[in-house]
Amino acid sequence: MDADAIVVGAGLAGLTAAAEVADAGRTVLLVDQEGEQNLGGQAFWSLGGLFLVDSPEQRRLGVTDSLELARQDWFGSAQFDREEDHWPRAWAEAYLEFAAGEKRSWLRGMGHRLFPVVGWAERGDGRAGGHGNSVPRFHITWGTGPGVVAPFARRVHEHAAAGRIRFAFRHPVDELLVEAGAVVGVRGVVLEPSTAERGQRSSRTVIGDFESRAQAVIVTSGGIGGNHDLVRAAWPARLGTPPKRMVSGVPAHVDGRMLAISQHAGARVINPDRMWHYVEGLRNWNPVWDNHGIRILPGPSSLWLDAAGNRLPAPYFPGFDTLGTLRHLRQTGYDYSWFILTQKIIEKEFALSGSEQNPDLTGKDLMLLLSRVRAGAPGPVEAFKQHGEDFVVADTLEDLVIGMNRLADPEAPAIALEPLRTLIANRDRQLTNTFSKDAQVVAIRSARTYRGDRLIRVAAPHRILDPKAGPLIAVRLNILSRKTLGGLETDLDGRCLADDGTVVPGLYAAGEVAGFGGGGMMGYNALEGSFLGGCLFSGRVAGRAVRSQVG
Repeated sequence: MDADAIVVGAGLAGLTAAAEVADAGRTVLLVDQEGEQNLGGQAFWSLGGLFLVDSPEQRRLGVTDSLELARQDWFGSAQFDREEDHWPRAWAEAYLEFAAGEKRSWLRGMGHRLFPVVGWAERGDGRAGGHGNSVPRFHITWGTGPGVVAPFARRVHEHAAAGRIRFAFRHPVDELLVEAGAVVGVRGVVLEPSTAERGQRSSRTVIGDFESRAQAVIVTSGGIGGNHDLVRAAWPARLGTPPKRMVSGVPAHVDGRMLAISQHAGARVINPDRMWHYVEGLRNWNPVWDNHGIRILPGPSSLWLDAAGNRLPAPYFPGFDTLGTLRHLRQTGYDYSWFILTQKIIEKEFALSGSEQNPDLTGKDLMLLLSRVRAGAPGPVEAFKQHGEDFVVADTLEDLVIGMNRLADPEAPAIALEPLRTLIANRDRQLTNTFSKDAQVVAIRSARTYRGDRLIRVAAPHRILDPKAGPLIAVRLNILSRKTLGGLETDLDGRCLADDGTVVPGLYAAGEVAGFGGGGMMGYNALEGSFLGGCLFSGRVAGRAVRSQVG
């Protein structure tokens, strides 16, 4: 099974790279340890959010954006501060040009479409030059993750029908073949066929082995989020101690194996301590994979408490500063925190990550989509409220506290009723006037000046203890493992680099395994919508570089 190029990993970056190589008439072997039912990898499960700059969708909603503002936000968030950040910086510049340039038209030419309301993710740490998006930039794909994957899966299947791409599913790679200092192929085992559904753990029974050769190998194998031992081993001291308990935002096969295998072949891994994990994770009441976690995509109104019942300080409000909030919560000594909210807030502000949690957007169902502006929470959110083990619903604060303490860890201090009542009442009094000294109330009112937030994302300010807004809801929030921000160091052609900075001949990398470009183009913080975009951009770059070098 030899080819001009071998792509290891059939996720979004791999599909993009394979399609780009085959577009030039070159032959590609696409290798993946899972079955064909997992084509598209983690992108399939995503909400399909894409980071775009100065788009028509932004302009229609009155958002003024620019490449200069996006660059300020990106570099203020990335906070590059290491010698090895040379290539990540270069990739960041190139990606920003792409996001402000041809990214949208390139995707649109393949049939990709966007939902018209642009989301405002990672609203920031409160500093103009610091972390966060100054304006809404989170463009949701019409069709969510499957809608992002579809154009590239279609291109790959068209090339396969023409004989330019061959698939080797259930073929985990154990070794990169190196001859005279150059990578010339892959070697591994063949696993028995599996009928496990997408995302579920599959058999690891070996039925054979394989070896394939090519002029170039592109590694697109993803990150480490499914291997919590690796996550804890890489956990940086700046984020506190690693959690003893996490829920998993990715399946078990997102195991990081190809990082060590690529290192053994001479490639360099940089910034392994840079990672992106969420603090709003729910245990899925209807799991697809083991320890399946779903992230709440929150609006800004829920009151956020640590496990002991203390309100989180500014700027750690829902949806503002993911890693800042994670760092703060790791200092409390507990692996969970709480949202306190009302039925009125959950109906307007709670969305859930994942294509399967958004059937209206995923299925492109306009009638179902209208339910988002009607009374009542979206169906998947209501299902979590009714069946999820992390939810407490009560008509009185007394009963809410009883339910919270029932869910709390035995070693955590009990939530005290009267201090919580005082905390909420103090917040509620800030709504008496149109002005306030409570930073979160100010942020809520500011958010509602944006049409997109006012329409479908941010509830009208109201008192949490107002019975008309009830019932009261408490949500236990778990840490959710997700993305690797560091990885294989690559130049602007996607070529892997050795420890001495020289190119490893024949070896390329793209997607999460390469830190979405260069070994970590996001630095310490992501602006959201950049994970899928990073896979698309780095896969395209690597694929185009390989097709010019092989054949």
